[in-house]
Amino acid sequence: MMTDPSPDAVAKEQLSSFVGRIERVNEQRDATANDLKEIYAEARSNGFDVKVLKRVISIRRMNPDDRAEMDALLDLYLSALGMQS
Repeated sequence: MMTDPSPDAVAKEQLSSFVGRIERVNEQRDATANDLKEIYAEARSNGFDVKVLKRVISIRRMNPDDRAEMDALLDLYLSALGMQS
């Protein structure tokens, strides 16, 4: 049978370090999210379609082989549905 460890048995400094690091990363993530919102708002105000811009960003992040496979499947599906342009 396992008993609960005493507070002294817990590595207090290590736990405190983890908590602090997690909090800092969360603050950075929130700041980055706000920065992205501002950039997208600026792009929108300059006439860019944000939905398409986000898709472009997504495509640029893809592995070239994965993108080629996705493009080939998309072409195949569109062709099968008579939607090939």
